[in-house]
Amino acid sequence: MDKMFVLVSPQEYAQLAENIKKMWHSAYDGLLGAEQVDYMTDTIQSASVIDEQVRNGNYIYFYVVDGKKKIGYCAVEAEEDKLFLSKLYLESEYRGKGIGQKALAAVAEMAKRLGLSSVYLTVNKHNARAIAAYEKFGFVRTDSIVTDIGGGYVMDDYVYEYAV
Repeated sequence: MDKMFVLVSPQEYAQLAENIKKMWHSAYDGLLGAEQVDYMTDTIQSASVIDEQVRNGNYIYFYVVDGKKKIGYCAVEAEEDKLFLSKLYLESEYRGKGIGQKALAAVAEMAKRLGLSSVYLTVNKHNARAIAAYEKFGFVRTDSIVTDIGGGYVMDDYVYEYAV
């Protein structure tokens, strides 16, 4: 199988943040509205936040690639016994083509190589397409959470987990 992930370098964080805005607006404007998407990308996916997560957290950001073309991104955080799949987004024209399933398999393999027991993630309760993709892969819903993210907004999510 061709390489699916390429590490994002610190010099690419600003460009990644711009790409994230486009992907998130495409994925979420219909669910959350453009104002909330702008707020979220500015506060939790800006270049400076990505840099902070990598430097001071345990986050790793990857481009999802098709050959040499960057078609999305993925962020993971290794925890004590689980891998948190923080982000997995594809550009709109690459959704629904099986690429997300291959990316999930690569993330599961990463967790296995790290000796972790599972991969978990959060997903918006109304994001039916993503929920269907996670369930198709074998993720199981384990919780329901609401997180205040400031600015008068909340993230209303399900938690899903996949044992490796």
